[in-house]
Amino acid sequence: MTVLTIKELAFIEDEIRAEVIIAKTINWCATQCKDQELRNTLEEMAEKHQLKIAELSQYFNRTNNIQ
Repeated sequence: MTVLTIKELAFIEDEIRAEVIIAKTINWCATQCKDQELRNTLEEMAEKHQLKIAELSQYFNRTNNIQ
């Protein structure tokens, strides 16, 4: 298990929040887009951010006690 400081944990939480906002914003843009090619590109971008959220969340959950 990884041991993190409070500052490091706060940074990871901030990164997760930012990725959630980015993914939701890109998804919203994709739903508003009439160009199918652009819509697909935006959906792919949003999916990458959602995968980043999952990766950061898993790392956050694997951490142990705070130093």
